[in-house]
Amino acid sequence: MKCGDEEERAFQELRRAVREARVLSPAVIALLERVRFTGRLSVVVQNGKILKSGYEEGYFTRRQDERPVG
Repeated sequence: MKCGDEEERAFQELRRAVREARVLSPAVIALLERVRFTGRLSVVVQNGKILKSGYEEGYFTRRQDERPVG
């Protein structure tokens, strides 16, 4: 097997994982569900290393859901 073939297969698997939303560990997914996170997570990767990560909360947060009306 050539190195290029191996790299191509790895890249195809990466694309498949991203497409199927399998880019987060089960532990992080459980935390997101526990806090009912709605927002955006972002990760910047260069040369296989994470340079930066962050999040934005959605417009409606859990705290707003719990506010009394009136």
